[in-house]
Amino acid sequence: MKPSPNTPSGSRATLEQVVHIPAGTAVIEGALALPPAPAGLVLFAHGSGSSRHSPRNNYVARVLQQRGLGTLLLDLLTPEEDQDMRTRFDIPLLTERLLAATRWVRAQPAMQASPLGYFGASTGAAAALMAAATLGPQVQAVVSRGGRPDLAGRAQLAQLQCPVLLLVGGRDEEVLALNRLAAAQMRCPHEIVVIPGATHLFEEAGTLEAVAQCAADWFVQYLAGPAT
Repeated sequence: MKPSPNTPSGSRATLEQVVHIPAGTAVIEGALALPPAPAGLVLFAHGSGSSRHSPRNNYVARVLQQRGLGTLLLDLLTPEEDQDMRTRFDIPLLTERLLAATRWVRAQPAMQASPLGYFGASTGAAAALMAAATLGPQVQAVVSRGGRPDLAGRAQLAQLQCPVLLLVGGRDEEVLALNRLAAAQMRCPHEIVVIPGATHLFEEAGTLEAVAQCAADWFVQYLAGPAT
């Protein structure tokens, strides 16, 4: 691993590295960042293959790192798979890739005991929820950003055990309606937070910052314990 270039001089560095994770016949890439003594690890899931390079996901990851959490930004699809729009909506495939990444994390001595959370965006949110339903108590929290939790399916939504936060833009009306339908199927602790003035990509001033702070508060609460 290498220290992050954004770490102030004299402070303990966040260690970053690109990792390669076997997932069936494919190998997926991820960007792993671990601050000193991380209180937990958040895996990022996105429906496209560019999650690792997404400016929005990277911004949220940096905020989580500043709050003492490790992050793993994942490209759940290979570059070839990402060219097919149908693959981006293949929720079982995305879920299996996320589960493979979770198994890889648990095989790493430095992360075997870390509390785990998932941050899902777009169709990656459905994969995050399906993976969390599959793993039960092994996942402590999920956050969805502009996601499609409805695509996880009724049975999986009802099986969720961990707390789920659904972040949706106030102007993203169709996705907001779908999030409300999905939330109605959940029996776990959950909350919908509407970001005022935000559209689907949270490009409006201050909206992505609101997403990052809400996500950080949620993960700190459920992965690291009460914030101090």
